[in-house]
Amino acid sequence: MYRYWTYNIRQISGDTVWSGWLGIARSLWCPNNLTRRAYRKMERAVVRCVPWESKLTISFILDGSQKHMLRDQTEELGKVLARIANNALKGQGKAKKSKKNKAEQTTAVEPAVRLYYNGDFVAEDALNHDAWQDGAVLHVGDSKYKVERNPPSFTVAELPVSLLASFPVCPKLEIEFGDLKHCLFKWYREIAPNAEKEGRENRWVEAGNERVFTPSNSDISLKLKLKCTPGDGTKCGAAKELVTVGTVEAGPGTCTFDNRHVYTAKVTDDATVRVVSYNILADVYAQTDLSKTVLYPYCAPYALGLDYRQNLIKKELAGYSADIICLQEVDKGVFVDSLSPALDAFDMDGVFRIKEKQHEGLATYFRRSKFKLLSQHDIVLSEALVSDPLHSELLDKLSTNPVLKEKVVQRSTALQVTVLQSLKDASKKLCVANTHLYWHPKGGHIRLIQMAVALKHLSRLTSEEYPGAPLIFSGDFNSTPSSGLFQLASQGAVPESHEDWASDGPEELCPMAISNPFQLSSACGEPAYTNYVGGFHGCLDYIFVEPRALQVEQVIPLPSHQEVTTYQALPSVAHPSDHIALVCDLTWK
Repeated sequence: MYRYWTYNIRQISGDTVWSGWLGIARSLWCPNNLTRRAYRKMERAVVRCVPWESKLTISFILDGSQKHMLRDQTEELGKVLARIANNALKGQGKAKKSKKNKAEQTTAVEPAVRLYYNGDFVAEDALNHDAWQDGAVLHVGDSKYKVERNPPSFTVAELPVSLLASFPVCPKLEIEFGDLKHCLFKWYREIAPNAEKEGRENRWVEAGNERVFTPSNSDISLKLKLKCTPGDGTKCGAAKELVTVGTVEAGPGTCTFDNRHVYTAKVTDDATVRVVSYNILADVYAQTDLSKTVLYPYCAPYALGLDYRQNLIKKELAGYSADIICLQEVDKGVFVDSLSPALDAFDMDGVFRIKEKQHEGLATYFRRSKFKLLSQHDIVLSEALVSDPLHSELLDKLSTNPVLKEKVVQRSTALQVTVLQSLKDASKKLCVANTHLYWHPKGGHIRLIQMAVALKHLSRLTSEEYPGAPLIFSGDFNSTPSSGLFQLASQGAVPESHEDWASDGPEELCPMAISNPFQLSSACGEPAYTNYVGGFHGCLDYIFVEPRALQVEQVIPLPSHQEVTTYQALPSVAHPSDHIALVCDLTWK
């Protein structure tokens, strides 16, 4: 199966040139127009036949019933045609039995079933994989079927459950034998609430023709429908119609990120890279009793729900028009079913690294019109520490304190490393690192060790495999600007005398001097806080960059303190996470 998460249809409002081109495109390759007219009296027989599978499928409507035949590709055509004839005969028999005149039961005759290609009869000893060609015509008695071999088709087509006014609705789509950039989309809204129950005819009115639809306040209490037609650039497959389960609901009004979007309304030029780092709060943590009653008791329960928060997250991320997005605390299901379909519609591809024990992980997205993925070099920090000779010296020092060593080795903290290459200039490569370090307030010494492993891994990669590629190191480091980790990152070294080595008492004391092979700076500086909950607020998140190669052009202002505290703390009905996204624009030097 070919799967594509690969297109963003740009909105060009009121452009008659666009409208004219779209009309021409439809007439050239949509089955409902010129191409279809030659076969307007024929039904469709869809054949799925791919070389890596032993079977093929033949789907068509026979006597009003949908038939799906699974046959060996190496079987002779004659056997399939005989089976179709037999099915047709059975259908005739059932129809005759429903009639009162029993004499008519004896008139059922097995119909002639033949397959033609380019006007010639296809021999019955031909093998299925050769016989069923695109454009062939199947005759079943007086009925004719146009054979469509491997037409574009959606293997997955779903609409989200939760719909909010002013928030984008992004369908989840997977396509086979086609490309989402060649698909057609048409959105409809109900003419009135409860139109279906009232039995109204023509209950739908057209509302949009882009892949993503953003309902307005006038759509509240209405259902939406999407008609999506798969295509490959030369032909269309069968359209699918999707109707939302629920209706559009009122949104939360002004969100904490709305004012930030004023600075990020446009995609950056080729000389600029917009980077986002954001801990989006995994659902596996948001739905615990601890979160609901102790950590976030001020947050309305519905605002902690996954569907609700995902609406906010998708709108927030889409509005940043980013080139690179590094996310932490991403549920696997959220990555697959929500974020990737949504961000795909905005020209973003993504990769995911799960933390096995926690069932959540790290996601890095990049704008595919500006970058291509060269390679991935993810590691689990504790596994690399124990198994990679690169860290043998650090491991030897750590082994002098078995208690601390055991605690470090138990951690499943991951480092996601993605190497990207500019499509405009192949000489420009970026090493993008993303992590979420150990969370405990008394774990400063553990985070220092984790950071040391990460920096050595990245140094080897950028010196040996991708020399000269600048590093962007983003994440939730769970460390304030006064920590040893921030000193290591921004000043280049931490002495064995640093107080963080004693952060959890003498039993786990294992002081050592650690150096940073990179010269890094915090692109967004040292905000007062990036995490704001009822019992704590502080700066824990950073985007570290190499000033030798990348210059900070713009830092997108964080929400005001008033915006953050409107609902007491985070998360809230107006903000989906307990963290705040960092956003900055970098330029190449």
